[in-house]
Amino acid sequence: MDISIKMASRALLAMAVLSANSTLASAQQSVARQWDDTLLESIRKDTPRPPVHARNLFHTSVAMYDAWAAFDADAQGYLFHEKIAAADPAAAQSEAVSYAAYRVMRQRFAASPNAALIRGYLDARMAALGYSVDVVTTAGNTPAAVGNRVAAQLLASQLDDGSREANNYSAPPGTAAPVNAPLVVGLPGVPMADPNRWQPLALSFTVGPKGNVIPGAVQGKLAPHWGSVRTFALTASDRDLSRGGVYLDAPAPAQLNGLGDAAYRAGHEDVLVKSCMLTPDDGVMIDISPAVMGNNPLGTNDGHGRSVNPVTGQAYAPNLVKRGDWTRCLSEFWADGPTSATPPGHWNEIANAVLDHPLFERRIGGTGPVLGDLEYDVKLYVTLNGAMHDAAITAWGYKGHFDSSRPISAIRHIASLGQSSDPNAPSYHPDGLTLMPGMCELVTAATTAPGQRHAALAGHEGEVAVLAWPGVPGDAANAYSGVKWVLGTRWMPYQRGNFVTPPFAGYMSGHSTFSRTAAEVLTRMTGSEYFPGGMAEFTCQQNQFLVFEDGPSETFTFQWATYYDAADNSGVSRLYGGIHPDFDDFPGRRLGAQLGGKAFARASELFTAPVCIADISGDGQVEGADMALLLNAWGTFDAAADLSGDGIVGGSDLGMLLNAWGACR
Repeated sequence: MDISIKMASRALLAMAVLSANSTLASAQQSVARQWDDTLLESIRKDTPRPPVHARNLFHTSVAMYDAWAAFDADAQGYLFHEKIAAADPAAAQSEAVSYAAYRVMRQRFAASPNAALIRGYLDARMAALGYSVDVVTTAGNTPAAVGNRVAAQLLASQLDDGSREANNYSAPPGTAAPVNAPLVVGLPGVPMADPNRWQPLALSFTVGPKGNVIPGAVQGKLAPHWGSVRTFALTASDRDLSRGGVYLDAPAPAQLNGLGDAAYRAGHEDVLVKSCMLTPDDGVMIDISPAVMGNNPLGTNDGHGRSVNPVTGQAYAPNLVKRGDWTRCLSEFWADGPTSATPPGHWNEIANAVLDHPLFERRIGGTGPVLGDLEYDVKLYVTLNGAMHDAAITAWGYKGHFDSSRPISAIRHIASLGQSSDPNAPSYHPDGLTLMPGMCELVTAATTAPGQRHAALAGHEGEVAVLAWPGVPGDAANAYSGVKWVLGTRWMPYQRGNFVTPPFAGYMSGHSTFSRTAAEVLTRMTGSEYFPGGMAEFTCQQNQFLVFEDGPSETFTFQWATYYDAADNSGVSRLYGGIHPDFDDFPGRRLGAQLGGKAFARASELFTAPVCIADISGDGQVEGADMALLLNAWGTFDAAADLSGDGIVGGSDLGMLLNAWGACR
């Protein structure tokens, strides 16, 4: 029988409140796990800024790892390199980890809109663990002082990492203004100055004395500079300075009337096709079991599932659901917008569910000894969140450089031009929408007649209409919108009415990049691409799970065989949600595969004692004592000082010693 992984509902997670009882209930978990939970709850109460929170997750994880490593004989610290002796190393590690995490989070959320609430979470966690928040010293080698010192060093050294933390992560002075005027979401879209470039949204507007529209609050672009933030595992050799300093190698996004013109048109029309699937009333049933869904080759949706669960040896059973329930729940499960832990935090939630699974063993790579909970957890978090940090830098580097549009802007722009299928029909334009019977049609006098399919669009004859989700219903708690014929210039993504589309450029998909990166890390850290038990499940309860509207119409269960399958679902969810076309999705997956591997390799270097081939004196350091011994053996056949192994102590050995100077501290 498949053993499912329990993951809390997105709505429930958003409403979760850290209390003394919940803190005590987790007392059997490592302190690292408890602090990660506290961090995720703090993120849910903060402004939803994925790259900022990827950084917060990473730096908190570094602080916890370095505080733990200070009391471990072999592990190398990432920033903090002191080694501290303790009578009870395990107790010292738990205490140092807690102070390090607490101090980092205290500073990072000090300016949050919910700073007082988050401060309460942090103080409650410390109290439940039995530590005083009033111990602030960084002097000496008590565990509390070490934890405080780790945090202080990290906060000071990373303040100038390119994130502009001191400026609340705002864009640098001189950042170019958007090339497109704001799109007033409540009004029909009009042609854009450049349909290939990002357009800010205005969710409200007023009308001036001359009938002119005045946009209300307009989106500001989030973190266009993030591609220049200091990385974890990426190096200068991974960077392409000819393309604004983006990391790794991905193609430019598709552009209307430019490179990738056909992909641009097809990608946005695919979003429209998916938009008309957001209803449970069309009678379409699909099988979402691992037997038929998933197992995609990297960067595609071409997989056809797996016949057998390799853990149980049994076939994956069919899992038939209403397509419209699956599409809507898929979109919301992975939405990770306001009140969520954001995409990097979501993958921490998934990782924590893996840690909690009764079949899971804490063996790095699935081999070797079973590690203690704290050791494995700090190693998992620094690897996963180092990878999430690099994924944010990579994805936002491409967003900042290419500044590409979002579907709400592109689709409304194309629809405002007309249709491109029939030069002899009304509203023809070569850049208009392709007409597709039953999905994208011209509004005519016949179709707007009473009782006809476009009757609600009377007065708009000659314009293009699409069958799509029309927006959040008036009573979202008790009603759902289904799909209706709407003007293409008023098309809406399946999102919250007060959010609509994230405030940054489309290409490449952050969800896809984060998710594939995380899947690679979890596969490497656990030693298997499969979830424990060969399948993870999440149940969407009838009329309880959905937040954007009421639903699903029936209870059903998501199923994923592997971390990769879950990651691919995350990417696909953004197409159904109307946030990305497929040409934003696939490149993010491909780069994520590289990012996860690089992060695991970098973290693995930290987990073992350094090889000090130049430590001639054997004191664990490469410095003056080693230089003296090498010079004393100069020109001889001294085996200890013959670092190059060429049979004589000379210039090559001196070069190796200087190259390793200080490296084994």
